[in-house]
Amino acid sequence: MNKPINLLWLQSGGCGGCTMSMLNAEQPTLFDTLKNSNINVLWHASFSSYPNDNFLEIINKIQSGETSLDILCVEGAAITGPDGSGAFHMVSGTDIPMMTLIETLAKKAQHTLAIGSCTAYGGMTRTNKNQLEVKGLQYIGEQRGGLLGEGYMSQGNMPVINVAGCPAHPDWILHTLQGIALSMFNEQSIDSLQRPKFYTEHLAHHACPKNEYYEYKASAGKAGQAGCLMENLGCKATQAAADCNIRLWNGHGSCPKAGYACINCTSPGFEEPGHPFSQTPKLAGIPIGLPTDMPKAWFIALSSLSKAATPERIKVNAKSETIKISPNLKSSKGK
Repeated sequence: MNKPINLLWLQSGGCGGCTMSMLNAEQPTLFDTLKNSNINVLWHASFSSYPNDNFLEIINKIQSGETSLDILCVEGAAITGPDGSGAFHMVSGTDIPMMTLIETLAKKAQHTLAIGSCTAYGGMTRTNKNQLEVKGLQYIGEQRGGLLGEGYMSQGNMPVINVAGCPAHPDWILHTLQGIALSMFNEQSIDSLQRPKFYTEHLAHHACPKNEYYEYKASAGKAGQAGCLMENLGCKATQAAADCNIRLWNGHGSCPKAGYACINCTSPGFEEPGHPFSQTPKLAGIPIGLPTDMPKAWFIALSSLSKAATPERIKVNAKSETIKISPNLKSSKGK
């Protein structure tokens, strides 16, 4: 059997939501995936226990070169305050700031992964004027740089891999780890924001259960109604790079499917859009955030035509919390 791949998982400034998400992995489960991929977890704050897994001893062995670090996963933004000292977040039992430990281990790691949008770009931890002085590992919002610097490359000659999402889907995390374990993940595997392409080559809009309403621009007017959420309720699925409605959560759900607007959580800056998440900003009655690859004039023309052709069934159901009118099915015999 090949040598196990050593993974170390640090948790910094965040809610731990990506770990909670990862625990929901199914078919196979998280631990089956790690076992089948020959990934050995050296440490994870939620999975490891003292004294059998002595964190500081593991760190010392990595620093001395006794233990190899194949994959460094960091969950949560790097806290650099106050005044760049990192003293707001110290490693328990030491006088070492967590940001310093991240920098040290990133120099040893074959691959460094930012798990979730906080670690990738700052995310929710960066809101409210960023009083904690947080940074992503290689970005601060949309600007490259971050804690590790714009030019950072891991020992495996890779920049930080941003498994962005708030939280990241369990498959996004585990499939990235599997790709690395199989030596099938390289710079061609990531997009311009360093996210794995296998999920960002789609839009969250793809396979949305509300697509029929979107096509006719039959929009919900308030939360709970069945219609499209883009026109009035802030949905950014037509702009969001993610496969959430293709790769459903817990095998069943997605934000739009549950009636919540997509907030584009895989992108930098999503956390402070400049307007309430549940409202669509408009100019002259037209949504500002149009589909990412559609000219505005085309959208306006198609919207007018679509609304004029909207079947009564779709028009009525869009403003309802339940189906009021079922499809009028006709016999297709001989057609």
